[in-house]
Amino acid sequence: MLRYATTIFISAFLLFQVQPIITKIILPWFGGSAAVWTTCLLFFQVVLLLGYLYAHGSVRLLRPVVQGRVHTVLLAVSLFALPILPHESWKPTPTTDPTLGILLLLAATVGLPYFLLSTTGPLLQAWYANNNQETEGSPRPFPYRLYALSNIGSMLALLGYPTLVEPFLTLRWQAYLWTFGYVVFVLLCAFVALRTRGNVWTSAESTSAEAEGITLSAGREAEGIQNGNPVENVTSSATRPPGWRDYLLWTLLAACSCTLLLAVTTHLTQNVAPIPFLCILPLSLYLLSFIVCFGKREWRWSPLFLPLPAVALVAMTGFLSLSITQIQGMRLFQFAPMILVMILVMTSGLFICCLFCHGELARRKPTPRYLTVFYLMISLGGALGGIFVGLVAPHLFRGEYELQIGLALCALLVLFTLYWDMLQLWQRAAWIMMAGVTCMLLFALLRQALDMTRGYRRLERNFYGVLKVGEKRWQNPERNRRVLTNGTIMHGDQFTSPDRRRQPTSYYWSETGVGLALREGQEHGPMRVGMIGLGTGTLASYGQKGDVYHFYEINPLVVELAQTEFTYLHDTPAQTEIRLGDARLTLEQEPPQNYDVLVVDAFSSDAIPIHLLTREAMALYFRHLKPSGVLAVHISNRYLDLLPVVVGEARALGKEAKIVFTQETEDSPNDGRAATQWVLVTARNTLFDDPLLQDRALSTDDTRQVRLWTDDYSNLLQILR
Repeated sequence: MLRYATTIFISAFLLFQVQPIITKIILPWFGGSAAVWTTCLLFFQVVLLLGYLYAHGSVRLLRPVVQGRVHTVLLAVSLFALPILPHESWKPTPTTDPTLGILLLLAATVGLPYFLLSTTGPLLQAWYANNNQETEGSPRPFPYRLYALSNIGSMLALLGYPTLVEPFLTLRWQAYLWTFGYVVFVLLCAFVALRTRGNVWTSAESTSAEAEGITLSAGREAEGIQNGNPVENVTSSATRPPGWRDYLLWTLLAACSCTLLLAVTTHLTQNVAPIPFLCILPLSLYLLSFIVCFGKREWRWSPLFLPLPAVALVAMTGFLSLSITQIQGMRLFQFAPMILVMILVMTSGLFICCLFCHGELARRKPTPRYLTVFYLMISLGGALGGIFVGLVAPHLFRGEYELQIGLALCALLVLFTLYWDMLQLWQRAAWIMMAGVTCMLLFALLRQALDMTRGYRRLERNFYGVLKVGEKRWQNPERNRRVLTNGTIMHGDQFTSPDRRRQPTSYYWSETGVGLALREGQEHGPMRVGMIGLGTGTLASYGQKGDVYHFYEINPLVVELAQTEFTYLHDTPAQTEIRLGDARLTLEQEPPQNYDVLVVDAFSSDAIPIHLLTREAMALYFRHLKPSGVLAVHISNRYLDLLPVVVGEARALGKEAKIVFTQETEDSPNDGRAATQWVLVTARNTLFDDPLLQDRALSTDDTRQVRLWTDDYSNLLQILR
């Protein structure tokens, strides 16, 4: 047992360690958006499915000795893919499709090692069960406990990366240490594979066993009915061969839990904060539910659990009916902010739903003879959930309806599996009550989905997320504005009144750091300005005749909305040009642009594109600035303190950095002025002596120091507010 357990634990640990490592390496190459993470997760789920398919085919078609030899050869071949550091030739061009580029890169770098790690769980569990078949006087082998162990390894890897790996090791060293761990795994797994013995489960044996299982199942089912305990029906059915209904149910249960995991994670990171904790917490609870459900030989539902799925589904649906603005303005009993209550409800609700899905999988698991096909269906469900959330939904829906669909599917599965199987005849009234709750939930979720599309001029979605264009109307029509929103963050607005539509607003009004830098530059004649992040094109309102403004934007949908729904780009007398693609990759390929001011403001919702805030990125910016030029970095963020990062990099390059704050007043929200924090970085000693900046730009000498961010190292935990 020890050699199987050790190999499975190491493989699961490496499986979950390689995901953040390789994703973080390639994240800067594809724009640093959350969609890159989702696409990577899609790749990992599909390869996991292929690994489980290989394990099932190997066990069913090959003799045990041949299985071990074939697997050993593949393990040896996979060593040629090491180390897992992609070559820079994989960097995309502006016209490259991000999804296809990411999938091809991952397949070429970590495809084969990840595939073999994926096969380890089901393959070694099958070998263990086959090599330790039940004999008289010996305990029946229970390989499913190894599945719980593998999830423990996965969860430790998940929790250990942001706390023990990322803060102390560069990406290159992370890749090297992972490579060393993979070599150790290959040696252990090859040792186990070459010692594989036992009898292959042939078709004839399977037919005989199936006939025996059906007879035994019928006897036990009759016994269950005689004792008036329908719970035994599902457990005893584990002895019979699975049919298409079992395959379908296993797949739906796994797809439901995966869909809810991804949808809840997206909901929290977009509506609360894009911080590691809110990515790790849901996935940890997802893995924990596997550990709890598969750690026991036989799974039984406690009567205390029966009401919990209905309560969780109702609570999660209730919070979805509230807008994030309403939630942020509420408090529970005057003590806890409602936003914390929402996090608690969503994560605990996810755990209960996953406990239901994975508990039903554990309760309906087959005998070890059918172990590989069981895991194959689970991985198929997970892949379908990932494909739906990561690939289908962004192209099929204009808004984000995945969470509503996941909750509706979970409600139906609860209704037609858990309650139907668990309740006896005298308890059918409770089942009818659950049916009523399910109908109300489905109606509420449908209404929410319809309401999400109302109240907006435009609601569009693509690889980079959901963009909404709405109207803010006031009693005074001079204050009416059109607003562009990404997630929960406003990315620019514009007065609709013809007299005010050229007035800069939001994070760019005249007293902000970037407004002061541009006004100071205008004192010296025509300007060349670069802007990373287009938004609504608000900065073009500062343009004067003879000026040149270049906008770098990765999202073509932002460009289309800025040109059709807002007029800043049309109204400016300056010459404007939009350069589509990731700003950093584009700047690397361009000759020096000699900008007077270069502006960095490329947040996606409230997420930070880390590759635009490293020392190498700042050095690139100053290659495109004039010697007297100014770099303006927007660091306004509700959850992350970016000031130490920017100031540290400025000092490393020998530049001077000062911060400009603007505070919200009572009239600010009505007049299009937002509270902002801008850092101005320059090599020109006289910049901050200008009257415009002398009293507004504040010293950063007392800013705390953090480890310098580079392309090889970054750590969000150290800058959490």
